[in-house]
Amino acid sequence: MELLNFNKANCKHCYKCLRVCPVKAIKFKNDQAIIVEERCIACGQCFITCPQNARKVHSDIESVKKAIKSNLKVIATLAPSFIGTFSIANGEQMVGALKKLGFSYVEETAVGADIVAALYSKELENNKLKNIITTACPSSNFLIEKYYPELIEYMMPVVSPMIAHGKVLKSKYGEDSFVVFIGPCIAKKVEAYEFQDDNLIDACLTFEELDMWLKEENIDFSTVNPKPFDGKASDKGKNFPVGGGVLNSFVKKQFIDRYDFISIDGVEECINILNTLRTESIEGVCVELNACKGGCINGPGIPDDIHSSYIRRKKVMEYAGLKESIPPIESPDYIRSMNFKRSFMNKAFYKPEALEKDIKDILRSIEKFSSSDELNCGACGYSTCREKAQAVYEGMAETSMCLPYMKNKAERLSNHIFESSPNAILIIDGNLNIVEFNPVCEKLFKVKAKDVLNKPISTIVDDDIFINVKAYQKDIISNKVYYPKYNATLLQNIIYIKDEDAMLVIMTDITSEEKNKKELMKLKENTLNAAQDVIDKQMRVAQEIAGLLGETTAETKVVLTKLKALVLEDGDLE
Repeated sequence: MELLNFNKANCKHCYKCLRVCPVKAIKFKNDQAIIVEERCIACGQCFITCPQNARKVHSDIESVKKAIKSNLKVIATLAPSFIGTFSIANGEQMVGALKKLGFSYVEETAVGADIVAALYSKELENNKLKNIITTACPSSNFLIEKYYPELIEYMMPVVSPMIAHGKVLKSKYGEDSFVVFIGPCIAKKVEAYEFQDDNLIDACLTFEELDMWLKEENIDFSTVNPKPFDGKASDKGKNFPVGGGVLNSFVKKQFIDRYDFISIDGVEECINILNTLRTESIEGVCVELNACKGGCINGPGIPDDIHSSYIRRKKVMEYAGLKESIPPIESPDYIRSMNFKRSFMNKAFYKPEALEKDIKDILRSIEKFSSSDELNCGACGYSTCREKAQAVYEGMAETSMCLPYMKNKAERLSNHIFESSPNAILIIDGNLNIVEFNPVCEKLFKVKAKDVLNKPISTIVDDDIFINVKAYQKDIISNKVYYPKYNATLLQNIIYIKDEDAMLVIMTDITSEEKNKKELMKLKENTLNAAQDVIDKQMRVAQEIAGLLGETTAETKVVLTKLKALVLEDGDLE
């Protein structure tokens, strides 16, 4: 199942997602960003930074609504960072809102955090490893499994609070219950999918999805009937979403002599400490890893219109009540008998390494012929040109992603069009001065470019039409104009460029066509006149023939009449 990716219609290939991706798990093909699942750690940084809102996250809302309509026992396991995300006075308001949506029971995920904290403490007591890494953050776990598999031995073999609580809820409410995790993390969606065969978490919703659902149903926190949680956690369990909260939940005095406890948040910082653990011989370090800066309170699945990070942290700390020394809640016997252990897998993927020759060939293809050509501008999303070349070799990037290369290519094409166009092309600035003048212009107006650049357009042609274009900021298309001075008839297109306060003028010389058109008209006129002459002459001939025929007929009649009279006078016919 594709859980995380980008919407093709919205992606504008700005490469901003790639620039913030700490593991470069985003592939570009045909200018489209694609998340490569085997490389992705589901930290969500690309989704947070995408200016086009092109993110595509699998949503379980419809399946949750369907479960509610089917009258299933739908149970919410609510991440403790909810208190800093929503505008509520207390947790009971959120419980009331969720039950209004149709949830049967609502418990704090921090119940699972309490279980995890107790298991961490037990692991520290029994563990002889030289270093230890907490495993509450799924994104950090993916980072180690895929990029630092040699450090898996240091990972606490314990499930996350979400999975731990899911086990508890299924045992408490029945295997047929429908458990929904609600939190600020999109990596939880991936984690829940990995555990789908265990039937522990049936659906995952982010706070952003919950916020949208509440708004769709017009549920206002100030008007809901507050209700208590059906399962509460200790104050230490509630503090898991804040950076350092995991360590605070289980570190005891007897452990301090054995380990140096370090809380790390932010993927880049996690990578730094993991590199240190991998390459340097250090011992006695227990590291809490959080992929999100500041912890889960800054997860990628929170709504945009919420409190600042500081306010979220403050509200969670107050909700956790860490100012008071409240002991963890004792787990019931049925929980203590459960198995919350897990193992982690080596998910390292094959990454072909390019030879130096391959790197140089790719660099040459984008006109990087020497180290001085390697600008390392980072516009493509990669830190260096060589890193980008390696990505091209792997099939993760395209050469067209190099902005300086494409800019030079476009400029060359533009210059080629400008210099080679059969049309006269010139650019006029806002002061009606000529700033570009191509060779066809030189030939047409019988002047060198160097002699007219930065001089008024009026030095070669009348400027009235250009003044009007600037004044009204309206283009003129296919305007036929005759310049007697140059004995030229031109088809003129004047395009106003508002952002630059300039005009692009493209003129097609149609003098020959106009001359041919006039000659054709003259030929047609002469042909018509000749035809008319023939017609007139034919009419005259016809009239003359008709006249001659008339005279001959009259003469014949006279002769015959006389002959008849003569015959009758002789009387021979009587």
